[in-house]
Amino acid sequence: MKNHSPLSQIYLDANATTPVLPQAAEAALNSMRVLFGNPSSSHITGLKAKDVMETTRNNAKKVIGADDGKVIFTSGATEGIQTAIISALVEAKKRLNIDKQDEPSKKYSLLYGATEHKAVPESLKHWNEILGINAELKAIPVDRLGHLDCQFIAAEAPNALMICTMAVNNETGVYQDLGKLEQIIRTANNDIFWMVDCVQALGKTPLKLAQTTIDYAPFSGHKLYAPKGIGFVYIRQSAPFTSIIAGGGQESGLRSGTENLPGMAAINVIFEMLLNQQHSEFANINTLRGYQTQLMDTLKSAFPDVVFNHSIENSVPTTINFAIAGFSSKEIMDLFDAANIRVSSGSACSSKVTRSFVLDAMGLPAWQSESAIRMSFGPAMTQEQVNAACSRIQSAAKALTHSCMILDTGEIDEKQPVNGLVQLRSGSNCTWVYADQQSKQAFIIDPLPELNDRLDTLLQCQQLELVAIIDTHGHADHQSGRTFLADKHLPTQQTNLLGWPQDCETHSSPNSPKHSPKHSPKDTNSVDDVQLQYIKIGQQWLVNVPTPGHTADSMSLLLCQPFTDINQIKHQCQFAFCGDTILMGSLGRTNFASSSASDMFSSLKRLHRLIGSNNLICASHDYNNEFTTHLSAECGRNPLLRNTLNGQLHVTEFERLKAELDSNLCDQNGSEIMCGALTDDQLNGQSIIEYNHQSLNAALQQENVTLIDIREPHEYALQHTDDSNENVPLTRLVQFIQQQQDQKQHKWVLVCRSGSRSFIAAQAMKRLGFDNVAHLKGGYALSS
Repeated sequence: MKNHSPLSQIYLDANATTPVLPQAAEAALNSMRVLFGNPSSSHITGLKAKDVMETTRNNAKKVIGADDGKVIFTSGATEGIQTAIISALVEAKKRLNIDKQDEPSKKYSLLYGATEHKAVPESLKHWNEILGINAELKAIPVDRLGHLDCQFIAAEAPNALMICTMAVNNETGVYQDLGKLEQIIRTANNDIFWMVDCVQALGKTPLKLAQTTIDYAPFSGHKLYAPKGIGFVYIRQSAPFTSIIAGGGQESGLRSGTENLPGMAAINVIFEMLLNQQHSEFANINTLRGYQTQLMDTLKSAFPDVVFNHSIENSVPTTINFAIAGFSSKEIMDLFDAANIRVSSGSACSSKVTRSFVLDAMGLPAWQSESAIRMSFGPAMTQEQVNAACSRIQSAAKALTHSCMILDTGEIDEKQPVNGLVQLRSGSNCTWVYADQQSKQAFIIDPLPELNDRLDTLLQCQQLELVAIIDTHGHADHQSGRTFLADKHLPTQQTNLLGWPQDCETHSSPNSPKHSPKHSPKDTNSVDDVQLQYIKIGQQWLVNVPTPGHTADSMSLLLCQPFTDINQIKHQCQFAFCGDTILMGSLGRTNFASSSASDMFSSLKRLHRLIGSNNLICASHDYNNEFTTHLSAECGRNPLLRNTLNGQLHVTEFERLKAELDSNLCDQNGSEIMCGALTDDQLNGQSIIEYNHQSLNAALQQENVTLIDIREPHEYALQHTDDSNENVPLTRLVQFIQQQQDQKQHKWVLVCRSGSRSFIAAQAMKRLGFDNVAHLKGGYALSS
């Protein structure tokens, strides 16, 4: 398997970690080879090692402006935070026991910034419970610029035992005015213990800790070109201290354990560069600000809809946090990774891409929080690297034209044609686009407002004529984007409230009997007596089937080849857009005001009779990354659906069981309105064959295996160098599954950037009967 990019790596994620500077690595290696003694040993080798340690300590004090106070070497910032919190809370508990004799009912709190690194509130919570202090943890609000609320601090500090703030935020680079904070804190409570997380401040902003009343300040080496595993914590001379590691008495009894001399030797190189700018690899603040401005200007040029999530006036010059309207953070990370640019989604301390709690606390719009990208670099950045990064960002943006995600001539002129079904997502919500390249016609199902610009761009880029834009029902959990697109592309089309065209055609089966007394007009169990409306898309029909239940107006839209008899639909159908009637792993809820479980019972039977067991169902929601389903797969894990379709349930029993299923909704996804209840036993994952690069190369040479690259076209175009692989973007996986219904026993191996997308795609295919599907664990990321 060949997929080696000719592009060198551009690393812009320094707030997560940094490479070790060659000089620092050499110093660490030298300490392991030559100055390898134990600093606690009294012979010459040990004395030389101790001299390295003490020189490093003295330089640390100079860098942070701590002539007074202690500097204790640690394994990193997390240990430093524990040291500070335990030391403060142990002393606070002593005072607390004394105070309770005078004021037994007094309530105490522990304060921390709402945008603090999660290590701080989690540590406060942990040790507050372990030590039995039981103080109330309170987050200090911030304003839209990320400044801590000084009025809140002034009001809460008198009854607080400890306050924890940051010098510089790790996600946004926003810095706090420590002098102003000190005045507010000490005026309110001169005895409160104050910890300042200085991890992101080292080397980026001046520090003079001895001139402040800060009690504790943790630091980490790997954020500034030193190895992982070395850090230090500053402790004010008058601040209480409790050792958290007891043992042999190293570090003057303050922190036991043999000292990490290689780490100290390495970080000392960093200190010396910070202290001697003339002989340093580090750029000054003005130069770094120039780099930041150049990168921001490039982002604005490449992505006109970019929004910056912080102000440069109150942030360090080495961090840029931005969001691009219409793109998720995952999409931009994948795009940049394909261009070999390393950035992160918010904080890299969590591998799961979610909303940024920092931006949420600052009150930024939800889309900015969900789409946030952090671009960060260190003071060793060079002009050459910045120029290369800017060039690569422009190329990455132009590559989006290949996927028709932006409109631009670009350097990649050939657009990948859309022919068939595309699934677009916003959170768990799905929008479906179907394009027929031969007729250049398209329709859109369940349009989401967040995707309006992307849908409009897709239509223009592919030069498609929009035939219809339809909602399968009135959505309770989000607004429809239909009006925006209809006004632009179908201004004269007359439709009902959901967008179904009035000038549609009607099909009646030639064998359809007239109504007989045994069938009421509402009896949807009888298919033969129903006239079905349809519209044409190329040579196919999009058929409207009323399927009330989830809501009174719910309908399913079946994309079929033309038929003469309604009973032929199951043989001619490609996709069934069922809205929220049938969801992956569940059925749509029926406890809205306009819902009817009895109607759903009839609608499910009707759908089964029309589409059969194996035609693909495209739902309006995908809560667990399953993409698509069919009735056979759903019946295998959903007893309620299975027993409904096989005739074992009467409608009254269905109503009772459906009410029980809907009762699970109160525990689903917090405040989000869920359109169907999901249960764990229904959503068991599939066991997937996993290849590594060695075993995959062997399989490709020996077996009839087809490799499918599921990255998006822009990623594929940026990085791919071997045209033997087939590109099936994840957004078009459902179309691929439909096309390969007769190839379910073939050996497919899915591959993506990191292995995460290929794994969930393989699970989806396995659930639908592709028994030999596998994926490449670790993806292309581990190929070199």
